[in-house]
Order: sequence, then C-alpha cells, then structure tokens
Amino acid sequence: MNQNDFLNELENFDLSKYKGVMIIFAGILVVAFTGYTSVFTVDPEERAVVLRFGKVDRDVGQGLHFKLPFFMDQEFKVPVQRQLKLEFGFRTPSEESEFQGRFPSTAGGGLAESLMLTGDLNVANVEWVTQYTIVDPAVYLFKVRNVDRTFRDMNEAVMREVVGDRTINEVLTTGRGEIQDEAMRKLQALVKAKAYTLGITVDRVILQSVSPPDEVKPAFNEVNQAEQEMKTTILNAEATVQREIPKAEGTAKQTIEGAEGYAVKRVNEAMGAASRFTQVFEEYKKAPEITRQRIYLETMSDIYQAVDRKIIIDENVNGVLPLLNLDRER
Repeated sequence: MNQNDFLNELENFDLSKYKGVMIIFAGILVVAFTGYTSVFTVDPEERAVVLRFGKVDRDVGQGLHFKLPFFMDQEFKVPVQRQLKLEFGFRTPSEESEFQGRFPSTAGGGLAESLMLTGDLNVANVEWVTQYTIVDPAVYLFKVRNVDRTFRDMNEAVMREVVGDRTINEVLTTGRGEIQDEAMRKLQALVKAKAYTLGITVDRVILQSVSPPDEVKPAFNEVNQAEQEMKTTILNAEATVQREIPKAEGTAKQTIEGAEGYAVKRVNEAMGAASRFTQVFEEYKKAPEITRQRIYLETMSDIYQAVDRKIIIDENVNGVLPLLNLDRER
C-alpha cells in the first residue's frame, strides 16, 4: 500500500461506527481516574494533612481514607512516629547525596559548618546530631518554608553561641554534657517561639566528635600532653604530701610519747629511790649499827652474786699460798 492509498482510506474512515465504544472507554477512564484520586492510604507511622482547594481541611491517621476527586483534595503525609535527625560536620552515606555541594568542605575534609570559635579565640571542629520528632504536621508542612533548612540554620546558630561561651578545654573535655543540654534547651525554646513555630520537638542533641582542626592538631597535642604531664606531676606531688605528712606526724607522735614515757619512768624511779633512801635513813637513825651492818650485808650479797668463784681467807692465817691452786686459777 502506497501513501496515496493510505490517505484515501483514512479520509473514508467512519468514526461513527466506533462512537459507542469510545464513549464506554472514556467513561471507564473517568471512573478509574475518579477512584484513583478519591482514596489514599496512610502508613502506621504517618499522619496525612488534607488540603481542600489549597486550604487545610483536616489531618488523618493510618488507614484507608477518602477525599474529593480530581485533586480538589490533596494529601501530604508526614512521619510523626519516626525520630528524624540532622547531622552537622559529617554525613552518613544515606544523606551524603542529598546534601552534596550544599555545604563547603574544609581543608581537613570536614564540613565548614562544624568549625566554631571558642570563647578563648580557639577553633574547634564540632560534629553533632540533633534528633527531633514532628508533633504538628500542618504547622510543619505549611507554617515555615523549608523547615529542614530553617531548623538546620537554628541548630548551627545555637551551637556556635553555646561553644562561643566556653574555652577550648571545656569544649574538648569537661563541658561536653553541658553543651549538649544547653543546646537542646535553646533549640526547644526556639522551635516553640512564635516567630519560629516549626511543629517539631527536639529530642536530643548529641556531640559526636570534638577536636581541633587538622592544621593545628600537632601543636594542640603537644600542649595537651604538656598539660597532662603537669597534672600528673601535681597529682604525684600531692600523693607524696598526703603519704609523708601522716608518716612524719606518726613518727613525731611516737617520739613524743616515748619521751614522755621515759620521763615518767625516770621520775618514778627517782621518786622511788628517794623514798627508799628516806626510809633507810629513818631506820638508820633508829639503830645506826644495825642499819650499817644490814647495808653492808646487802651490798656484799650483791657483790658475791656477781663473782664467779669466791675464796675467803682469814686475815690472821699465814702460809696459805702453797695451799691454793694458783695455776688452775691462772
């Protein structure tokens, strides 16, 4: 069939023969499109806000719902049962493509949003995550344009303010918990403020990593090491003081108690000797000869006990030397 024959047949084609079929097919299309645009489903973790002619009409929960067809009603679903999060200073693989190119990177590979100036004019690389939940779907969708971008800017502003009120040591070490709590309180107040009503609530602010920038890490590590050595030296010195002072105090107390005990002993001994001498002197005055004889005998008794062998010779006896075995004695 050439082109002229095809054109002739097309001119002679009678549409009236297929008019009924076309009407039925069009009716089926209209009914199908009406049904398709009249129902929608909401998942268990979602709520849907329904707009009627561009105005909020209602919000519905999970299940099958009906609406006016032909887009007179439009539904917008929001995950109200899911905890959402925003990441700052880093991106997980699931969010990396979404934010690619929107935030400039630093020389160290991190994001510029994480570089912050501390209160003592040092620079810290602060990475954190903010977890939040949608509590008012209609406000979240239509109150503020681009809620995620607005909430991200609020997070960055609050964190810069909180970090700027602290020193670099507080940010890197002891102040992490306080930074998280204060940032969450400030964000909660902002999202509830009249000027920034976002329809969300802040659940947690979590600091992931806080470190100096890569360019100054070597110098910062040296300073940190010196500070740690200083603290270690101070702790060791304090431990030595705590150990030596009680030891010295105990030695001094022991010496004092020993001296006091010795003094008491010597005083008692002196008092006893004086008392004994007084008693002997009183007895001596009563009977001098007897007392003198008793003292002599007591003294000689003490002397004899200290001598190993005793030889007693009468002073009136002569020629006793040959009788003594002096060689044995020698």
